[in-house]
Amino acid sequence: MNILVIGSGGREHALAWKIAASPLTTRLVCAPGNPGMEGLAECRPIKTTDVPALVALAKEIAADLVVVGPEAALEVGIADELKRAGIACFGHSMDGARIETSKVFLKAFAERHGLPTARHGAFDQAAPAKAFLDGLKPPYVIKSDGLTAGKGVIIAPTRAEAEAAIDDMLAGRFGDASTRLVIEEFLPGEEASLFALTDGTASLLIGGAQDHKRAYDGDLGPNTGGMGAYSPAPVLSAAVEALADQTLIRPTVAGMAAEGAPLCGAVFAGLMIEDGTPRLVEYNARFGDPECQVLMLRLESDLVPYLMACAKGTLAKMPPLVWRNEAAVCVVMASDGYPENPVTGSIIRGAEQDFGPSVTIFHAGTMRDADGTLRAAGGRVLNICALGETLAEARDAAYAAVDRINWPGGFCRRDIGWRALAR
Repeated sequence: MNILVIGSGGREHALAWKIAASPLTTRLVCAPGNPGMEGLAECRPIKTTDVPALVALAKEIAADLVVVGPEAALEVGIADELKRAGIACFGHSMDGARIETSKVFLKAFAERHGLPTARHGAFDQAAPAKAFLDGLKPPYVIKSDGLTAGKGVIIAPTRAEAEAAIDDMLAGRFGDASTRLVIEEFLPGEEASLFALTDGTASLLIGGAQDHKRAYDGDLGPNTGGMGAYSPAPVLSAAVEALADQTLIRPTVAGMAAEGAPLCGAVFAGLMIEDGTPRLVEYNARFGDPECQVLMLRLESDLVPYLMACAKGTLAKMPPLVWRNEAAVCVVMASDGYPENPVTGSIIRGAEQDFGPSVTIFHAGTMRDADGTLRAAGGRVLNICALGETLAEARDAAYAAVDRINWPGGFCRRDIGWRALAR
């Protein structure tokens, strides 16, 4: 099969790594790809939102399957255009992707279909938004409506900070993405990520992970796109996963189909779990990042047939996935100043050495000079991933690799996996 992977981050590197290992893969092309993906695939410098150029590339390589990684590509309708061109695509339509691209849409959808989630309100004016705070207790959760790369959620501990966040967002902090916002009650419990595949009718759970959103150790600092992840997550017991499947995943797949926007791809439910009961924090309409990285490391089955089954509507015929027994950890190394003002261009040395069979490095935001020098090209730059018989072994292997990388311009959290290790 000829397969095109759209994207350039750590998630797409992990997907390309897994797809390249499939005996079904004849030719693998990534657009735009990154320096780490160059050893696995042909990389073409096409932006993930350049729909006409991406469709043309899929036709040029006679792609049997296109795998869409980032949400931004879904938002601009890449899956719709590929479908019109008769090309199989693992990725939701523009309408389907609204479960992620518009939090206002998601909350209204949750109300229509009885999904367990936080009490909330949607606003485009500051006065009614602030008045809604009267019925809530601190901390207050303020979310931009649109995509903000994981940075558009403010958890305000005081009323004054909540009102300031409302003013800031509606004044254009995130551009068009925050012309509307959602205010939610704060849900107590432990957060985790549960993933499923769907072809619009059938769905299949594919495991879970727990990530770390705050920038610094101890869950301090601003929200980010994710500073690390591990899998499996003890809080996601078999009973919790089954309940989330029954009350969230399956009703969502059925509800989107009933509303004329059937899903096709990965569904990522961000859950808050209290006393064994999961409630929906948000949906992502794709694999999580960095959760995808640990899932790909643990996945024993060939991924490609499942991606194609979603695209072709035959997921119900697929057997359960097979997983490794090992635990996986991903430590994100980010540029100084991330998430607000990441400093790019700093030199990274030692990231491409042999770290041994238990460690895999995925590139998330790198660039390479003509002389081969590797540099930081974004906020989240490297994903240091490791497998281990236990979570502690995987964590230790990942941090040992981190310590062998010479990058003075970067930082990472040193407590990835702390919740599970503290149990």
